[in-house]
Amino acid sequence: MGKIVWFTGLSGSGKTTLALALQKELEAQGKRVTFLDGDEVRQMHGRKLGFSREDIRENNRLIAELAEKHSAEADFVLVPVIAPYREDRTSTRQRLGDKYVEVFVDCPLVVCEARDTKGLYKKARAGELANFIGVHEESPYEIPDNPECVIKTDRTSVEEGVRMLLTFFGETK
Repeated sequence: MGKIVWFTGLSGSGKTTLALALQKELEAQGKRVTFLDGDEVRQMHGRKLGFSREDIRENNRLIAELAEKHSAEADFVLVPVIAPYREDRTSTRQRLGDKYVEVFVDCPLVVCEARDTKGLYKKARAGELANFIGVHEESPYEIPDNPECVIKTDRTSVEEGVRMLLTFFGETK
C-alpha cells in the first residue's frame, strides 16, 4: 500500500508544480507513482460538478476514493487539490489512515493572485466566477491544523520543496 500525498493550498500556490517535480524525482528512483490532478478528476465524472461547497466536498470524496484504489499498486499517489475545508481533509485522513500524508502548500493570497496562471483570480475579482476559494467570503480556504509537511512556496524553490518531501519520506539520494 502506497502513500497518498494530499497537496492542499490555494489555487496558484504551487501544488501541481511541486507534485509533478516530486513525481519526476520519485520515478527516477524507480518508485511507482500515480498522479491524480483534482481538476482532471472533476472532469472525469459523469455528472457535472461545480464549485459549490457540496460539489467541492463530493469531488474531494471521489478523489480520495480513487486515490485509495491507486494506492494498492503505487508506492506514491500524488494528489494536488485545493481541498479547502478542514472537515473534508479530516474525513479523508480518517478514511485513508496511515497512507494519508497532508502537505500544506502555503502561499499568501497576494502571491497566488500575482501568479494566476489560469486567470481564475482575475475572473473571480471581476465577478465572472462565483464561490472562488480564498477570494469570496462564502468560500474560505481553511488552513490545515496538523499537516505532516508545510512548504512555503513564496520563499522555497520547487527543488528545495522536493528535497524537503524526499527527506520526509526517507527517499533522499
